Amino acid sequence: MYKISNSGWIEVIVGPMYSGKSEELIRRIRRVKIARQKVKVFKPLIDNRYSKSDVVSHSGDSIEAISIDHPEEMFAKITDDTDVIGIDEIQFFHPEIVGICEKLADDNKRVIVAGLDRDFRGEPFTPVPELMARAEYIDKLHAICVICGDPATRTQRLIDGKPASYDDPVIMVGSQEVYEARCRYCHEVLKDKKVVQYE
Repeated sequence: MYKISNSGWIEVIVGPMYSGKSEELIRRIRRVKIARQKVKVFKPLIDNRYSKSDVVSHSGDSIEAISIDHPEEMFAKITDDTDVIGIDEIQFFHPEIVGICEKLADDNKRVIVAGLDRDFRGEPFTPVPELMARAEYIDKLHAICVICGDPATRTQRLIDGKPASYDDPVIMVGSQEVYEARCRYCHEVLKDKKVVQYE
């Protein structure tokens, strides 16, 4: 998608961990740069797994970004001639990120965001569902289930090799030591000391 009109829009890239969301965001931003459009990329300060300042995919691709704690900090970094704004790990931001993305699109900016649409319990991961409802374009990516090999749509959290409890905190930054991609059937959550599979 190229920005050729006089209006902005929102693109949302979602899926479980290891589905290639950050990789797809990086690919789109690189195309924007080839087109010589001005771009700013942001990531949440909390996500420092691979880099404090870059968006880094699990496959090792990276692109320069600005780490911010609160969504409103973007306004101080975006100039009038900025054409495109990229935001990675959108689920870690305060829900007001939705209104900010809307304002940026209304201001004739192309806004590309990537993030988890479900938390480790398999529940919608606020604020992503609302952002998806407001977006012009949505791409839902799939990973491969590590148990059965089917398309994975969920993120499995593991604590000491066992399914996490439903009552655990939703936000817990981690990678392969904590999370796996799983399909609907193989996804498990511990509730009341029993493993529950959400069908």
